[in-house]
Amino acid sequence: MTIRHLKIFTTVVDVGGMSKAARKLYISQPTVSQAIAELEKYYGVKLFERLSQKLYLTREGELMLSFSRHILDSYEKMEEAIHHAAEKTSLRIGCSVSVGICLINDILDEAKEKMPDCDINVMVANSSDVEQAILNNEVDLGIVEGILKSRELDITPVCEDELVIVCGKSHPLSRKKEIKLDMLQGQEYISRESGSTERNQIEKIFEEQGIYFKRVFSSTNTEAIKNAVIRGRGIAVFSKKVVEKEWREGNIVILPVEGISAIRKIHMAIHKNKYISDNMKMIKEILKYPYCGK
Repeated sequence: MTIRHLKIFTTVVDVGGMSKAARKLYISQPTVSQAIAELEKYYGVKLFERLSQKLYLTREGELMLSFSRHILDSYEKMEEAIHHAAEKTSLRIGCSVSVGICLINDILDEAKEKMPDCDINVMVANSSDVEQAILNNEVDLGIVEGILKSRELDITPVCEDELVIVCGKSHPLSRKKEIKLDMLQGQEYISRESGSTERNQIEKIFEEQGIYFKRVFSSTNTEAIKNAVIRGRGIAVFSKKVVEKEWREGNIVILPVEGISAIRKIHMAIHKNKYISDNMKMIKEILKYPYCGK
């Protein structure tokens, strides 16, 4: 088994067929078929099933793919390190929306000082999408809040964040000094998209208490949700740091809901099979600083 075998196998998966892989790699289809057969013989497993002229990964194939991507990535990083040691390096960071709004720029400022020759690319998405991007090797590391499900990740807590329930200053609840749970029953609700840890975590808490909202507005855009709240369209859930400016200016009210506390941890996540470069080690060092307290 060689790097070449893994590259052919991974390309077959990515393009969805052996003939397409052959064209992409500028080799013959029999060469591709032979490489797959050699892998299957070496490990004594079947990597693909062919159904209705389509290839599907077997369970063993999926397991091999998870390792293959990271082995190839490590190999490419080794090639880059050896051949271009004095040139610029790169780092791909995935972060959740709240982290992208509140924390990532402080982290990037410090990273620029400590790693001036590193080109850093940032992807901001909901936590579940960032988790999948780490697993697919589309980013080198993730900085996200909430719970990550995959056992293939090494997860390190960075700091804590608080979720709060908010409304606009014209909303009837804004003048209440204390909000009891039953006062929230059936309230018009402005929410993030499915996959957002803010939405999933707080909705789960209220569902456990038998409290259900009336969703009237949903968006992937944080500013759109803020504006809807400010205009009195309903209540919403935010990271406290995300709405701190609007709260201090009096445009958004944080509701004092009785008996509800939603503290969540922000984590750094890296695939267990990922080669940890010097740049990634530096980000880990930077993240030891308690950014949530800034």
